[in-house]
Amino acid sequence: MSTNDTKWIAEALEEYERPLTRYAVHILGNVERAKEVVQDTFLKLCMQNRSRLRDHLAQWLYSVCRNRALDVLKKEKRMIGLSDAQLDLPAGGPGILSVMENEERVSDVMSLLRALPANQQEVIRLKFQGDLSYQQISEITKLSVSNVGFLIHTGIKTIREKSQSGQTQRRAK
Repeated sequence: MSTNDTKWIAEALEEYERPLTRYAVHILGNVERAKEVVQDTFLKLCMQNRSRLRDHLAQWLYSVCRNRALDVLKKEKRMIGLSDAQLDLPAGGPGILSVMENEERVSDVMSLLRALPANQQEVIRLKFQGDLSYQQISEITKLSVSNVGFLIHTGIKTIREKSQSGQTQRRAK
């Protein structure tokens, strides 16, 4: 492996390790298993031809990660839910009250997200946690681009409506 390839893999690891781990945790419901899946993903990356992946590295990584996580699930034949405590917030941010309010909002949105159908949850996570395009999500999930857009739009609309109705109910109390 050349120095350039080593540098390229190190850069990919730095950029994608955390987002891929969050994505795998969503699928597997377990941080340790997710880390193993991500490690397997990067091992497979080491065996790939860099020029072959140049224009679609993110979607390749997410596809490999997703397929590996689904393989793990098939083997174990069980799925554990992701707890809010497993979601990490960046250190050294705003004041404690602001963080607590933000955590409450994030927790509310995550609860609403978990209530959506699995396919809507997956495409929304890929879009907003993975920062992937509709085309990339389409290639990862094997759904059409228009179906990806529909699922994201419908899911966000549902979250927004339920969030607004929940805020209205809290104000009425």
